[in-house]
Amino acid sequence: MPTRLKSFIGMLLLVTMVIVYALVATTVATYRLADSEWYIHLAFFGLSGLLWVVPAMFVISWMLRPSKKEIERNKQ
Repeated sequence: MPTRLKSFIGMLLLVTMVIVYALVATTVATYRLADSEWYIHLAFFGLSGLLWVVPAMFVISWMLRPSKKEIERNKQ
């Protein structure tokens, strides 16, 4: 798959993932943490703010990985 196409698909995946993740995290916080203390909110949003990075790392590494054709072309 060409790198430009992988970058486009990866960008769409990242944007979709961030939107869905933010909606889910906010919904969980609204229904589960409504009566919690401020430090529970801080811990939840701090952890959930960092947790989306893990799947994003895999998408970005897939986007930047060269295809087999590009590797073979660079060997010659």
